[in-house]
Amino acid sequence: MDQRRKAIYISFVVGVLLFAAKVIAYLLTGSNAIFSDAAESVVNIFATGMAVYSIILSLKPADKNHLYGHGNVEFFAAGLEGTMIVLAALVIFYNSIQRIINGGELQQLGWGTLIIAGAGAINLLLGLYLIRKGKETSSITLVADGKHILTDSFTSVGIVLGLLIVMWTGIEIIDPIIAIIVAINIIVTGYFLIRQSVSGLMLETDDELLEEISKILIGKRESFWIDLHELRFWKSANDVFIDFHLILPYYFTIKESHRTEELIRDAIKEKIPTAQIKIHIDFCTSDLCKYCKFKECNVRKENFSEDVKWNSLKLIGKPAFRGFHDDDN
Repeated sequence: MDQRRKAIYISFVVGVLLFAAKVIAYLLTGSNAIFSDAAESVVNIFATGMAVYSIILSLKPADKNHLYGHGNVEFFAAGLEGTMIVLAALVIFYNSIQRIINGGELQQLGWGTLIIAGAGAINLLLGLYLIRKGKETSSITLVADGKHILTDSFTSVGIVLGLLIVMWTGIEIIDPIIAIIVAINIIVTGYFLIRQSVSGLMLETDDELLEEISKILIGKRESFWIDLHELRFWKSANDVFIDFHLILPYYFTIKESHRTEELIRDAIKEKIPTAQIKIHIDFCTSDLCKYCKFKECNVRKENFSEDVKWNSLKLIGKPAFRGFHDDDN
């Protein structure tokens, strides 16, 4: 079974069991803070169910209707999960304010606190597991689900501490106040998940990935790579699509150019195994000789005299040479 699918199934089953435990804790105690924890678990179950669907769909191969595959569905799942988190927080706010206004009686806090503490410990382990698996498989859905569950575990810790204070002091209004604090924390988590989803759907540049790709290309640069420009890339689930233009000597044969492409692909895939690379080969013209470091060239019209430094900003830009246009080739 695929690692992503296995991890998300585990998350779903554990989520259902923990939700049942929290409902029992709420029924025992009547605690608003515990209600907030249970409400977040409802979101966990719903969101994890969406994650199961999105991961199954993202694993489908590309077809004629989705030439780049189905991986972007994971961004939708992460965004929906963030939205559900925010809605859960609003429900918690409402119930907490009602408790502050109308009051209420707490009971059997000892059992409720024990159940929430156990649920928090389980969620901590589950969240760390999902984040690790998400990073290993480049799955934004697993990482999002893991972060959400980690937030749930931190929430449980805060609730346990608050309930202990209520038990020691007898000041019951502390309970809904804790729930409101929990809701604020949940909203922050939801915002970042929605932000991450929008970033992925809008193909926002991943600066870390840009630096990694640039480092690979600059490190493997050959003297006959006259220029590399218009580097583009985007992520879809665990796939990374990369394309760029490379200027080579005009007299290179198709076989020589293809060999260069293969070497570049091998170098990138060594570091980014899921990369899919497209390289547009351009040929040089005589006005580029002064930028060319290829000493073995026997047809140059001018000696090398101008060194254009390569870095990530240069690689994503246009050709560094005035007068050179891809359309002319």
